[in-house]
Amino acid sequence: MRVLSGGEVTERIERLYRSRYDAFCRMAMAVTGDLERAHESVQDGFVRAYAAGGSFRGDGSLEAWVWKIILRSAIDARPAGAPIAGLAEAAAAVPFPDRDSALASALLALSPRRRLMVFLRYWAGTVSATLTQARAALRASLEVESGRTP
Repeated sequence: MRVLSGGEVTERIERLYRSRYDAFCRMAMAVTGDLERAHESVQDGFVRAYAAGGSFRGDGSLEAWVWKIILRSAIDARPAGAPIAGLAEAAAAVPFPDRDSALASALLALSPRRRLMVFLRYWAGTVSATLTQARAALRASLEVESGRTP
């Protein structure tokens, strides 16, 4: 993977801001439970990402890196002790760039908890405990759809 220059990282962060702001807000809204806090946490997350752009190593997706920063910002903005009730639903609403209809159906068939784990792993770059179970369920679902036996 080619290492991005500081200017390239900054430019891509700006493009993400313009193209994915609504998706980031949906996730932040699910975490904070408040629209104003959601907008503030997304803004804060992008400020953090922009300021830390030079530390992006390029060993993963820049978008996943920004998701993780904004998720942390949203968690920090939550009222103390507030539950993160709608995060799984927000995760399901996030469009995966390479998602096809079979994968979309399989993701929607997962329990909210498993769908959340997939989201956090591939978009926020975190979690591993329940991911193995979610992958196995996805694999089985896709194999059944394609006519292969698990």
